[in-house]
Amino acid sequence: MIRRREVVTLLGGAAAAWPVAARAQQTAMPVIGWLSAISPGSADFARRAFRQGLKEAGYAEGENVTVESRWADGEADRLPALAAELVRRQVAVIAVPSGPASAFAAKAATKTIPIVFLVGEDPVALGLVASLARPDGNLTGVNFFATELTAKRLELLRELVPAASRIAVLASAGTGANTEATLRDVGSAARAMGLQVRVLNADNSREIDAAFATFVHERPDALLVTQIPFFLSRRLQLAHLATRHGVPAIYALRDYADVGGLMSYGASLTDAIRQLGVYCGRVLKGTHPADLPVVQSSKFELVINAQTARTLGLTIPPTLLARADEVIE
Repeated sequence: MIRRREVVTLLGGAAAAWPVAARAQQTAMPVIGWLSAISPGSADFARRAFRQGLKEAGYAEGENVTVESRWADGEADRLPALAAELVRRQVAVIAVPSGPASAFAAKAATKTIPIVFLVGEDPVALGLVASLARPDGNLTGVNFFATELTAKRLELLRELVPAASRIAVLASAGTGANTEATLRDVGSAARAMGLQVRVLNADNSREIDAAFATFVHERPDALLVTQIPFFLSRRLQLAHLATRHGVPAIYALRDYADVGGLMSYGASLTDAIRQLGVYCGRVLKGTHPADLPVVQSSKFELVINAQTARTLGLTIPPTLLARADEVIE
């Protein structure tokens, strides 16, 4: 017969063991490392889309998977150290939602931990993977064609502002190959259309303000904003400044048009990040990155903000309205 004191002792011992068991269970939960070039405050939509992708693959954050984040807050030189932290953490897979710089930092940090990236241009040309069908190594991911569609955006901008002859291009000196590829496309397309191009670089909020301040004197006819993670994180600032300075602008992602940008043309970033989550889930289930072909976005959307057009005194051509996937009133 067990006496009361023994019962109390047994129960106390079991209670003491519960936190240990809980910790062991938590430790066994796979960890995804999230390596982002931007800041947490500008990535809420991305995390929602990523969780949706994980859910489709059978994972729910906090239930059977943990996501540990590292944010560079727009400072690309911090990415290698942040990637190294995730490697030391021994995460199961590294998700890279914010462009080539983050992907290369992760690639340099590990040759064994799977890496799933999101980039806006051909990852083979960048040197991230050997091929789209068989990525090889420990990387695979999603290409949402932010860069390759630059010439098309310039055509749409000219269609909206037929009299435009001088185009300002907002780029970033700190994004290397990504900016070079974009500017090559802009240059060739502009020459074919007889346009003059003026490139302005901005790598922080102060430089964005300075770039727009030059418009007061130079008065470009229109503006093309190249796609980098930092610009996306500053989309409110960019849309506001373009409207305030009376400059018709086109962007790569609908996220700009949603906050007041005039026009956007490109793939759905939300859907691309959802696919990033799906691929991370498949990797957690044991699929090797080399066996996951790089996903290439196939649906592109033209979004026009009619309210911003009216503010700028622009009449949207009926042909452009007819082709728009969405007109924001």
